[in-house]
Amino acid sequence: MGLFRSSELLGIAAETLEFILRASEDTHPREYMGFLRATDASRLGLDRDGQVITDVLVIPGTKSSPTSATVQEFMRPNNVQSVGSVHSHPNGVLRPSDADLGTFGQGDVHIIVGAPYGRTDWQAFDNDGSPVELDVLDVDLPDDEFFEATQEALEEDDEFFEATQEALEEDDEFFEATQEALEEDAAEGTRVAGTDLADDSEDDEDRGGFLSWLRR
Repeated sequence: MGLFRSSELLGIAAETLEFILRASEDTHPREYMGFLRATDASRLGLDRDGQVITDVLVIPGTKSSPTSATVQEFMRPNNVQSVGSVHSHPNGVLRPSDADLGTFGQGDVHIIVGAPYGRTDWQAFDNDGSPVELDVLDVDLPDDEFFEATQEALEEDDEFFEATQEALEEDDEFFEATQEALEEDAAEGTRVAGTDLADDSEDDEDRGGFLSWLRR
């Protein structure tokens, strides 16, 4: 097992790890998935440079089954950064699947927890899927500033999607009006063309022109 060497990430708060294990057990037999957020060590009373994993962000609309979890990326707030991911394996296997490795590209560390979700039923991995050590730190978590900021970010994204939906609806109305106008123009053009042909036919017949002999 390799040592997780990062000048920034020091470990995970014990309380956060307990939360992850409980949430994974509550979600069983479906997979649990979330993104890991970190707090500066100085805010946690640590006399060290770096960050500690303290929060888990679960994206609204995440779909899960006993064998997979799918995140709706468009629901992820643009202004919320993560240091990695966490998900559970209800079958208890503590190693990443090929599908897992495809999601390990962002962040520094990725945690897999497995049934029966005890204190040792988890493992951290780097972006390549190699096991790494991640210290569990007994620190006091900060106030709910992160959750308030996350809620504000989600509300801002909701407003963006509502505005986008309104714009799309307005575009639909514009295209419908344009389509109706084109259809009316086409119908008018057909009527005009039909009238012109009828007039030309009458003129040809009256003058004994080119069309007159075809009618005989």
